[in-house]
Amino acid sequence: MARKIVLTSGKGGVGKTTVCANLGIALSQRGLRVALLDFDIGMNNLDVAMRLDNQVVFDLIDVIEGRCRIAQALLQDVNYPTLYVMPSCHHAKRVISIDQMRHLMSRLQDGFDYVLIDCPAGMETGFRRAVACADEAIVVATPHPYSIKDAQKVIDYLNGSNLLQVSVVVNRVRGDLVCSGEMLDVKQVFALLNAKPLGVLPEDDFVNCNLEAATNNKAYKMLASNLHDGTASIYDCTSRYRGFFGKLRRNAKRNA
Repeated sequence: MARKIVLTSGKGGVGKTTVCANLGIALSQRGLRVALLDFDIGMNNLDVAMRLDNQVVFDLIDVIEGRCRIAQALLQDVNYPTLYVMPSCHHAKRVISIDQMRHLMSRLQDGFDYVLIDCPAGMETGFRRAVACADEAIVVATPHPYSIKDAQKVIDYLNGSNLLQVSVVVNRVRGDLVCSGEMLDVKQVFALLNAKPLGVLPEDDFVNCNLEAATNNKAYKMLASNLHDGTASIYDCTSRYRGFFGKLRRNAKRNA
């Protein structure tokens, strides 16, 4: 039976969908069967992040409303054969209920090791519907005060739900800014948030825009290991920016 995990955030723009996609890839590289579900109806872009948008024929709403079978809406990744994506749609003609979503999840869970749900940011109806379909939650935040504040509101809600675990991934950490005191250290972020630390991901435009690059990224591999094996390894974003040569790298990055 699959572990059903919702990936959420207090607000948009923190890289939640990218984390969902890359975590799915990292898990599938371990030979695990993974389904990525886009529950963000109207603002869906998980299929775009996975570069599968031109292959979409049926979507999650088509399955729920009986227009296709589950297998017809699941897109298999060409590079990672144990990874599948079920896209959402731009609109739904009828209101989709929590029970309908739960029924879909119950039909999916026996065929996968992980079902990762990319849900809308914020705490509106779509968020609550996605949370109700999961057993665990991963909150994605960035080391900025507004993101931390919004993430804590989400965590407070999740802690009051019947979830087995609520954990935090700190995304887009710039080691050079942390070393210069211009960005909060991840230990400070975790201390402010009342949830289990799961991983840290560096700010890296190349990785964020290139999933193939991300599969070789140590931070994502550590995140997948922490989730699946229960390890507690935290990627050090600051190591290359410490010391004399690290200061040179910080100055070079600042002037780039």
